[in-house]
Amino acid sequence: MKTKLTTIFAVGCALALPAFSFAKEHEEKELKSSDVPAAVQKAADKEATGGKIVRWEKEGANYEAVIQKNGKEWGVKIDTTGKVLSKHDESKEKGEHEKNEKH
Repeated sequence: MKTKLTTIFAVGCALALPAFSFAKEHEEKELKSSDVPAAVQKAADKEATGGKIVRWEKEGANYEAVIQKNGKEWGVKIDTTGKVLSKHDESKEKGEHEKNEKH
């Protein structure tokens, strides 16, 4: 009986760790622009042409600039070297967060 419980516990932990790691990687921490590397700021400034950067976030090892442009907010994920990794509509992400918090 003790062996079965130990096995169940071990399997449960093994299954839970990747989910915990994924959640940790996607945690967002707001930053001041002075905390963002110059290469990242330069890439974001280029993406923000015609708009403005409204906030900075740190996601895992990468940074996200939230840019207000053409009446929308866009999230631009950038690595530490200044390479743009992805772009997304922040309103869709915000809607997903609200939907997940309700459940």
